[in-house]
Amino acid sequence: MTVDSVRGSTTPRLFTPPLVVGPPGPCGCGCALTPESSYGFDVDEFAREVLRHPLDPWQRWSAIHAGELLPDGSPRFSIVLILVARQNGKTELLVVLALYWLYVARIALVLGTSTKLDYAKESWKKAVKLARSILELAAEIPKRGGVRKANGEQELVAVPAGAANPDDPDDPEACRYKIAAANDEGGRSLSIGRFIADELRQHHSYEAWDAAEPATSAVDGSQIFALSNAGDDRSVVLNDLRGDALAAIEAGEGGDLMLAEWSAPEDADPLDLAALAQANPNLGHRKNARKLLAAAQRAVARGGDKLTGFKTEHMCIRVQIMDPAIDPGAWRDCCVPAPLDMEQRQRLAACVDLAPDGTHATLAVAVILDDGRVRVETVTEWTGMDAATQLERELPAWVARVRPTVLGWYPGGPAAAVATRLVDRRKDGVRGWPPRGTRVAEIRGEMTAVCMGFGKEVRAKTLVHSGQPLPGAQVAKAEKLRRGDGWVFTRAGGHVDAVYAMAGGVYLARTMPKLRAVSRRTRSAT
Repeated sequence: MTVDSVRGSTTPRLFTPPLVVGPPGPCGCGCALTPESSYGFDVDEFAREVLRHPLDPWQRWSAIHAGELLPDGSPRFSIVLILVARQNGKTELLVVLALYWLYVARIALVLGTSTKLDYAKESWKKAVKLARSILELAAEIPKRGGVRKANGEQELVAVPAGAANPDDPDDPEACRYKIAAANDEGGRSLSIGRFIADELRQHHSYEAWDAAEPATSAVDGSQIFALSNAGDDRSVVLNDLRGDALAAIEAGEGGDLMLAEWSAPEDADPLDLAALAQANPNLGHRKNARKLLAAAQRAVARGGDKLTGFKTEHMCIRVQIMDPAIDPGAWRDCCVPAPLDMEQRQRLAACVDLAPDGTHATLAVAVILDDGRVRVETVTEWTGMDAATQLERELPAWVARVRPTVLGWYPGGPAAAVATRLVDRRKDGVRGWPPRGTRVAEIRGEMTAVCMGFGKEVRAKTLVHSGQPLPGAQVAKAEKLRRGDGWVFTRAGGHVDAVYAMAGGVYLARTMPKLRAVSRRTRSAT
């Protein structure tokens, strides 16, 4: 696949299959949906013949599958969740659907919402402009009160020609397209036939959803259309709906919740044209493939926030964290499984750390290899409510077994809770800790150097690891906490004790004084 030949995928990577089965119908994707089993074909015809604004292939697919009908003629889906990368025509789809519901389906109230009223207003203004440009649609807009523009009262009204009072926006047969901000007031005290929740990723609580969703329950055949690109861990409504839909798909259940997701796989390379085509159905059509690939190259080169933003916006990949400390792709590339060479004990550095809640602790080791790279692994972990007690009880035996030259810990962090075990007290005459041959190092003011240095080692591929599950899981969630011009790993988003332990081990291994080379003959003589 070349950049000039790439074309976006019409069919989403993940979707809820239709209930209707049989020979392929006119949808074109191989499904059995027909005009008798989906009102989406009417939407497509309305867009072409009336609006003279044909749907793009992916938009047509969305309308047809979201418009699936039950045998009694009512819509199958009460909630439709559409996820697609930005700049693929999501707003245009909403405009066409809103006008179809208003003029053809004769839905009494269509409510469009977004996180900011101005965003919802954009789609509404496009719908008003398009309706006014078409004589047969404009004729149904009352001259007085047909379009209300005052903030908080934006409304487009369509009254059928056969109504008792066709010029009265308050005629009982009037249909309305209103907009509101997505908050705890949007939708209350209304009976909504179609509810549009745009930018669902920004719903960080159920406040706005709970204000509007119940307003659809009193209307037979009502539907909610929720559209967005991918979110992050804060996008609770989107994540819950998507999780429920995926579970239903996996179980082969029907259900009234539809998912249509144009996205790249979570581990996709941003430079993979096939992956970009999965998330961008208009790629090579309305979205320029060369520009997108150039943006991907810049994001990969910059890494960090830039890469995270690209994956969210242009690959529709759910981002676990917004400001990752460790590049996940680079960490994956650093995986070179191999046993740690214990013959290198004289160069072995270790570090231990404890999670703030005291339920997890990790001991990690690092060693500089002959080729200059540093290998890092976790040796053991302690988990559970008594993890700190386990660490205090078992650490001496582990250190005696591993015999690192230096053992580091962070006295300014959660490990201070077990300071009595970690502090070197030999000068006070206390015997047994640390074991002979091991020096205890307190890592204090070097915190930014430790954390940023670890990130640099991963990016530069000067670090290798064996792909252990625990470190990988914590690395994936490690986020930056800014400190002036530098950063450390934040502990607010979950356990990162393994990351701190590995980073400390790498730092100590890199800063350990180099040992004189000892010949094999000398070693054998001793």
